[in-house]
Amino acid sequence: MNEQSVSSSPTKGSKTKDKILKISLKLFSTKGYKATTVRDIAGAMDMKQSALYNHFKNKDEILETLVSELTSSAIVTIFSDKEASELYKQGKSLLMSIATTFKLIGFDGQNEALLKLLMQEIYRNERIREIYNEYFYQENVKKLSSIFFMMMQDEMIKSSDPLLLANEFISPLFFYQMQVSLLKLDKKSTSSVVSMFEKHVDFFWDNIKLEKQETLF
Repeated sequence: MNEQSVSSSPTKGSKTKDKILKISLKLFSTKGYKATTVRDIAGAMDMKQSALYNHFKNKDEILETLVSELTSSAIVTIFSDKEASELYKQGKSLLMSIATTFKLIGFDGQNEALLKLLMQEIYRNERIREIYNEYFYQENVKKLSSIFFMMMQDEMIKSSDPLLLANEFISPLFFYQMQVSLLKLDKKSTSSVVSMFEKHVDFFWDNIKLEKQETLF
């Protein structure tokens, strides 16, 4: 009986902790981190504040835990499954899959809430700024830059500055994703913006692709 209670206890505690994080993320992304109190979180959990402190010592620790989840969010893991030497061969379809990832974030509650939290706290929290710069921006841009370079080497796209191309491709996706979130926040139609993700890929690819010259002999 003792063994049973020991093995079930961590599972129960883990579920409670996950629920605290889920509710905290919802409150932080809607009310804002500063405006949300531990009392708000405990109230939404229907538990005493003292019980919540058994899992997190304070609100900052909850935020820190949520911040760590940003490093495994959909945007960060765009290129995590394959090496650039394999990805570049996909050409336009790779760019379309990247754009689709950005688009779907606006319709995925967890990832959208994490991104809202990042945007709200980026000026206040140095750790969040570091995560944004390193994982959301630098890593993605560097990886895409190397992919574009390989496409140039294989004569799939025109010769250009691969780092500039990577910036030019990714930057509008962040803007469109933010527009989707803002429209949803105001309960307005997102259809006009949603179509921009695919249009962006079509326009971008048409301007960088290298037309194969037909030989006369």
